[in-house]
Amino acid sequence: MKKTLFQLHWLFGITAGLVLAVMGITGALYSFQDELLSALNADVLRVEVRPDGVLPPAELVQRVESQQHDKVAMLWVDVREGEAARIFFTPAPGERRGPLRYADPYTGQLLGEVSGQGFFTLMLTLHRFLAMGDTGRQITGASTLLLVFFCLSGLYLRWPRHATNWRTWLTLDWAKKGRAFNWDLHAVAGTWCLLFYLLFALTGLFWSYEWYREGLNRLLADPPVAGQPQPQLKKDRRSGAASIDPKAPALNVDYDAIWASLRNAAGPRLASYNLRLPPVGGQPANLFYLLDNADHPRAFDTLVLDPASGKVSLHERYSDKSFKAQLLQSVYALHVGEYFGLVGRIVLTLASLAMPVFFVTGWLLYLDRRRKKRQVRAARRHVTPDEVNSESWLIGYASQSGMAEQLAWQSAGQLQAAGLPVQVKALGTLCEEDLRAARRALFVVSTFGDAEAPDNARGFERNVLGQPLPLQTLSYALLALGDRQYPQFCGFARRLQTWLTERGARCAFDPVEVDNADQAALQQWHQALALLTGTAPVSAWQAPRFGNWSLTRRELLNPGSQGQPVYLLGLQAQEPAVWEAGDLVEIMPLNGRSRVDAFVKGLGLDADTRVQVEGVGETLAQALAGRQLPAVGGHLVGLHAQAVVDALVPLGSRDYSIASIASDGVLELIVRQERHPSGDLGVGSGWLTEYLPLDGTLSLRLKRNSGFHMPQGNVPMILIGNGTGLAGLRSLLRARVAAGERRNWLLYGERNRAHDFLCGNELQGLLAAGDLARLDLAFSRDQAEKIYVQDVLLQQAALFERWMDEGACVYVCGSLQGMAAGVDAALAGLLGDAAVQRLIEEGRYRRDVY
Repeated sequence: MKKTLFQLHWLFGITAGLVLAVMGITGALYSFQDELLSALNADVLRVEVRPDGVLPPAELVQRVESQQHDKVAMLWVDVREGEAARIFFTPAPGERRGPLRYADPYTGQLLGEVSGQGFFTLMLTLHRFLAMGDTGRQITGASTLLLVFFCLSGLYLRWPRHATNWRTWLTLDWAKKGRAFNWDLHAVAGTWCLLFYLLFALTGLFWSYEWYREGLNRLLADPPVAGQPQPQLKKDRRSGAASIDPKAPALNVDYDAIWASLRNAAGPRLASYNLRLPPVGGQPANLFYLLDNADHPRAFDTLVLDPASGKVSLHERYSDKSFKAQLLQSVYALHVGEYFGLVGRIVLTLASLAMPVFFVTGWLLYLDRRRKKRQVRAARRHVTPDEVNSESWLIGYASQSGMAEQLAWQSAGQLQAAGLPVQVKALGTLCEEDLRAARRALFVVSTFGDAEAPDNARGFERNVLGQPLPLQTLSYALLALGDRQYPQFCGFARRLQTWLTERGARCAFDPVEVDNADQAALQQWHQALALLTGTAPVSAWQAPRFGNWSLTRRELLNPGSQGQPVYLLGLQAQEPAVWEAGDLVEIMPLNGRSRVDAFVKGLGLDADTRVQVEGVGETLAQALAGRQLPAVGGHLVGLHAQAVVDALVPLGSRDYSIASIASDGVLELIVRQERHPSGDLGVGSGWLTEYLPLDGTLSLRLKRNSGFHMPQGNVPMILIGNGTGLAGLRSLLRARVAAGERRNWLLYGERNRAHDFLCGNELQGLLAAGDLARLDLAFSRDQAEKIYVQDVLLQQAALFERWMDEGACVYVCGSLQGMAAGVDAALAGLLGDAAVQRLIEEGRYRRDVY
């Protein structure tokens, strides 16, 4: 339903939106017609108030008719304020109203022409009919009906989770740019104007459709008083004047009798009156009058009388009507804001002027959506799979961070260059039939954590791996990616190889195992493929090079915390750099100088001794800063400086989740200091948070992490994490906000709210702005019984399942032990193991844990 409403909302918005924008501008200009005309024509529309009062209608009509040489059809006179009287003369055949002239009600002198009257007449014609007659009225009427739909559907589409938080509804973030700002402006301004636009629409329809007008009359009008004639509903005559019976008697008007009836009915509090005469005799005249204590400028009392005798047949007082009947009579006052006084008129005029904002922002959002769809189609055209046949090579990849996927496509290109057809598939999408049909296959497989399958291969491991498939006709090659720091290096790839061998598949060449993107191993893979296909090997996959970055910011995020200090770091590249939300960085840390000096002193060496490192001369202290220093160096005592350097292995890189997006202009990390039992700081965290000086330089390279990238499409996102795991979630959240996606739910855990609410002000601001639909926090040490994010998740089980039913994606970032395992168990308890596995395979459950 929501998707359908969204499609209808933008479809009608880009069509009827232009009409509503025109109606909004013209309506706003017309709403202050009297004031603007008075300001432009003060010498005509303002007259001197005389102590004798205005002329009685008989004398006033006589004087103006003698000057105009025409009969008066309607006159509108203010008896107190010194305003010119409006006189309408007999309309020409087929016209609804005759010429309008202004007269001095104290002397009966016709006044000059009013400048600007034609402009406001045009504004009214455009507002009601688009200057197109009855056809235009049908268009404006339909657009007004759609305005009701826009208000209600827009309210439903943007309804936030924290509906009671007024900031979520009404605050606009002026720092946003592009699509995010356009969406925010469209939604927030729409909320501000919602009630006003509903008022415009529900009152405007009164002049658009006869059925609506009759319905309002039946719904709101008071029943007729016994003994009084029931007033007849006015028929719509916007297409022209009603036909006049040529046999009808001539109109005879006794203005003195009418004046006497008016004075008798109104008494001394008469402020203004409007006399509307029928075109012929035998029909009643309508006399509307306003008292000086009226509720608003349209709270008229009404006299229906015989124009020839002044005899009153019906007298309706506004104050005697029920509230609903008063609303019916006040439709115009409600429409223009007069019902609410001057402040109401100004507010409704501003809301009317804002109407084009929604047309413009709606179109910008629509064009942005079209552009993105074109980009998606263009990207798909560049990935044209070969026709599958018996000669096709099946290339299956299992990738957590994206490297295996890149290598799979690169390998596919190498095969296609040899004229071989290929089909590339994620391992999780392969089924038994795919493997039975394949004669040649490449498997590019990474291992996640300690021998686990990547998320996009879990379905394959559960449904295919281990099945007794006959694969004697399959010839395959295996590229295994792993990290020797884990006990079971390339564990998943080795399980895959064992199963393929047991099923009778033949290995075309020995599996190639790659430790941390080792270039020699990758070159070996491509050379083996070249021998297999008879083509020249392509260059091996190259990891991004380390670049020089400067530390521009280091802010302590948890002062007073019971835990180790956590810092927000800002890094600036010396060359332009681009990354995606969810990506990682590799940092090449150095040992702190105090640690190096203590180590050198323990060996009895001089820190300034010159040594060679890969052909470059350095001091011993410089060389040891990049080496793994053992806690106990007794076995190195007695060695000379160069031998010590040669005996120690270089420090490895450290991975950290990026906490910002590229458009922020700075790469941010959230790093907690690690302190060993000896009291020494961890190498990576110590280097970043303690030893590297501000504006100092470090070696860093970006690392793609496609398994933790943003979901495709407009789907809800649930972010779960603890501690410094907020970093990866923060980048995703910022990217979602920049994209205008607001259905984001963060569940975050730490020790104490008072000290460990990392980036708390920022998160609360996103919540208040509506960019974060929900924020649930678990501070484990703030109560006797410890509460963690998985506990909060279980507490919100019903809401979580509702979000999942709506297509939400779950992202988990933080500690592998404790939090991630607890979230896994909670999800299994809520959804079942099979459902969790499906979420992983579909890419709706993604993890970046450590």
